[in-house]
Amino acid sequence: MRFGRFRFLKFVALALLAIAVLSAVVMLLWNWLVPALFAGAHAISFAQAVGLLVLSRILFGGFRGRPGWHRHGPGARWAALSDEERERLREGRCGARRQQT
Repeated sequence: MRFGRFRFLKFVALALLAIAVLSAVVMLLWNWLVPALFAGAHAISFAQAVGLLVLSRILFGGFRGRPGWHRHGPGARWAALSDEERERLREGRCGARRQQT
């Protein structure tokens, strides 16, 4: 039981560290690029960088690790095909290559 609790605390600590590092990177990049590119832009604080990071996560859904991500990988469509459909696709691709050469 104690090992599970330690594992959970370790995960929480690593998650907080990752958020802090990503926020620092966002803040540094913003303060380096945006004021130089846009005349009216100002530097942002660390808390604003955390907010910007959360907002980008909400709007664009980045950072991977979404639930179900692995179920919908690039092989999911191929796995859903029947044997006949797979054979037709193989023949079509091979035939197209032979005609090009």
